Amino acid sequence: MSNNYAVDARNLIKVYKTGELEVQALRGLSVLVNVGEMVALIGPSGSGKSTFLNIIGGLDRATAGYINVMGSDLTQLNASQLVEFRRMKVGHVFQNMNLIPTLTAAENVELPMAALGTKKPERRKRVKELIDVVGLQERMDHKPGELSGGEQQRIALAAALANNPPLIIADEPTGELDTENALIVVNYLAKVNKELGKTIIMVTHDPRVARAASRILRIQDGVIATDVAPSEEAAPTQSSYSDMLRARISSIDGQLTALDADFKQGVITGDQFVERQTSLKKTRDVLSDELHRLGVVH
Repeated sequence: MSNNYAVDARNLIKVYKTGELEVQALRGLSVLVNVGEMVALIGPSGSGKSTFLNIIGGLDRATAGYINVMGSDLTQLNASQLVEFRRMKVGHVFQNMNLIPTLTAAENVELPMAALGTKKPERRKRVKELIDVVGLQERMDHKPGELSGGEQQRIALAAALANNPPLIIADEPTGELDTENALIVVNYLAKVNKELGKTIIMVTHDPRVARAASRILRIQDGVIATDVAPSEEAAPTQSSYSDMLRARISSIDGQLTALDADFKQGVITGDQFVERQTSLKKTRDVLSDELHRLGVVH
């Protein structure tokens, strides 16, 4: 049965332990995703979206339950088999792009192929094809710092496709982008889904991005609360969009406060503090600018 599905998850449980504290991120989550679908995972912060995505992508293991992805029973794989699964079956797109700043766009796309030992002429040919797919031929020789956020994310998508994985998973791929760039990036994800036949599973906070998917799964308290087509999900009004932006800013403020406390208690180093604080503040500024653009004072 599992071979007919991109993802077959049954009764997934994930428990994190921090000292004496146990946090149950997934509480018996079950879902089927068809090969070739584009699925959006939505839900409040802390609901289990990213945990579920990391388990699908072989970056984390479930505490209990069954998960089969693209014909591989992840519950049975050892550490080295999981590495092989990630290399062959999954392309990852992260919120912070994960591009290497000293390499050009083309070199960033080529890198995953070099890691697998693909021959140079084949790598070069595929780099051109993939950069063509994301519409950035003129930017091939630019380094990430010379590209806009939206362009960087499109290069990250091309890199995720480098080894031709059947599954692309994207964790907040538009989280640090303004509305216009977010919609451009999600349109390229939809293009990859339709034209290249890739299964795409993405986590998003943005209802407009979610509506590009063929199915929207709302995760609440570690289980799938609703499973609907975009037409059944109420279209976002400006007020619901601005409320979502406000909620994210509030969440970031909480994370910044917690970060201060961690630094003062010596839980993290000064370098880690600066890196995380800079990233959070950058995201907060983008969200604040978007609220101002909507004419909303927060």
